[in-house]
Amino acid sequence: MDWSHQLQDSLIWLGGAYAVSLALIAAGCFLAGRYTAWGGQIARLAWPYFSPASGWGRLATLAFLVFMTLFSVRMEVLFSYWYNGFYTAMQQLDAPAFWFMLSVFCVLAFVHVLRALLDFYVSQALLIRWRSSLTQAFIDRWLKNRAYYRSHFVEGSVDNPEQRIQQDVDSFVTSTLTLARGLLGAVVSLFAFTLILWGLSADLTVFGVEIPRAMVFLVYIYVIVATVFAVRIGRPLVRLNFLAERFNATLRYALIRVREYGESIAFYGGEAVERTHLLERFAEVIGNMWAVVFRSLKFQGFNLAVSQVAVVFPFLVQAPRLFSKEIALGDVIQTAQSFGQVQDSLSFFRSSYDEFATLRAVLDRLSGFSEAMGRADLLPAARIEDGRDLAIRALTVRTPAAGMLVEALSLQLADKDALLIRGRSGIGKTTLLRALAGLWPYVEGSVERPADSTLFLPQKPYLPLGTLRAALFYPRAEAGADGAEEILRLCQLGHLAARLDEEADWSRVLSLGEQQRLAIGRVLAVRPRLVFLDEASSAMDEGLEHAMYSLLRERLPGSIVVSVGHRSTLRGFHTHELELLGGGRWELVRMEAAAI
Repeated sequence: MDWSHQLQDSLIWLGGAYAVSLALIAAGCFLAGRYTAWGGQIARLAWPYFSPASGWGRLATLAFLVFMTLFSVRMEVLFSYWYNGFYTAMQQLDAPAFWFMLSVFCVLAFVHVLRALLDFYVSQALLIRWRSSLTQAFIDRWLKNRAYYRSHFVEGSVDNPEQRIQQDVDSFVTSTLTLARGLLGAVVSLFAFTLILWGLSADLTVFGVEIPRAMVFLVYIYVIVATVFAVRIGRPLVRLNFLAERFNATLRYALIRVREYGESIAFYGGEAVERTHLLERFAEVIGNMWAVVFRSLKFQGFNLAVSQVAVVFPFLVQAPRLFSKEIALGDVIQTAQSFGQVQDSLSFFRSSYDEFATLRAVLDRLSGFSEAMGRADLLPAARIEDGRDLAIRALTVRTPAAGMLVEALSLQLADKDALLIRGRSGIGKTTLLRALAGLWPYVEGSVERPADSTLFLPQKPYLPLGTLRAALFYPRAEAGADGAEEILRLCQLGHLAARLDEEADWSRVLSLGEQQRLAIGRVLAVRPRLVFLDEASSAMDEGLEHAMYSLLRERLPGSIVVSVGHRSTLRGFHTHELELLGGGRWELVRMEAAAI
């Protein structure tokens, strides 16, 4: 065998196969994206990263991996010819040819190892960068326009968005690249080894009918029939994999809630109830796992049986020709290897069906997540305009069921004004604040307020993970270094001054009353023009509440304050009172009190 000609043929083959592969990939992507649901899903998720607008370097990396895939197939072809020459030399007891083939093997092995290492590095680098880009894109969309909150109001809201961002993005990137390269390699390998098998095959008479190049036709018929049956057996795995993702995410979320509300559960003694709920969700996980196991047994059992039969089939066909000395042992070995490569290539979809099923489930979850965020962006909201004061104009707030909470509310607050919103529980006070913040979608009207100088304090403050200093100055990114100790002292949290730079989950360290005082400290640190307090002192006694409101009046004399509360003692700190009466009715009263 002339290996210099093999090298020349390899260069020509790689160039031609590369050009044809790029054309087929482009055509396949276009047709899949246009005419199949899953193809369109992949296109929508992958295009932002690989589009030329994002830089040609990413496409160049992908093109290089395509070349490496074709290079891998060509290496398998060369190894096929090497096996033929090596076993033929052994059969003929040709020592010079034997040692020459060993030297050829050393060269092929070196190139193969180098190719494998380079391929691994480039593919992993692409996976990491693609996952980073896609994860960042999903996080940006999730936070933009407050979709993380507003998506709860859309029809068919998605479950466990954190899992979709963390786990499903990783699965999508890895599975898409792996299966795409596997499919390309299978197609090219099928073409290359079919040519080899065609040259090694002989005619075969079956039931009196002579089949030319029988080996090629038999392997195609064998695998196509097997694939049809495999698809029918494995089709339920798509739904089962989707359910596995959902059930596991639901169980994980339930466990997180037990951890977050551990103290409340302990006070109630609710361990038995929580155990029942957790085990019910765990039973769903286990039940689905058994369903996957039984379906996989059928699917994998069928695939294994098909593969085992394919191992001996080429030897059975070529053995008579070997014994009659029509072909050498090397030809038999190369036939068996080529038959196996053709069979594996044709069987790619069948053997990877469970992986395709998993990818389809991931695509459905990510596409559903993306669509939910898109629907959240389209939800209406009060028109928020930038201005110096607070001006509410013809604001109407409804429940999701179209019940009237507040109808045509109009008012204006300026320097030193303070508004107290009151009403019985459940009448819509907090919902009104959500509408003023632009969070509530079932609203009409407009709100003018200082866009960059407004702070909302909910009843249960949010304390980010990190240092106490960062929690105090949240949401200021710089976590202001000056004045923290003084603010803690003013808020009667001086005992925490020494722990300002300690990292902890402060929502577990501090009591609710301490958390609310820390939130008051945020107001002093940020010094907003307008501050909304949604029962932000409910966990304090009246003395502490009086001290905190007095602190706000003293330190922020020109700011506008809007409070939601039930205690009558709050009236002395507000200039206006808005009482919600139900059915959309309201009453606004100006009170005689010192303005904050």
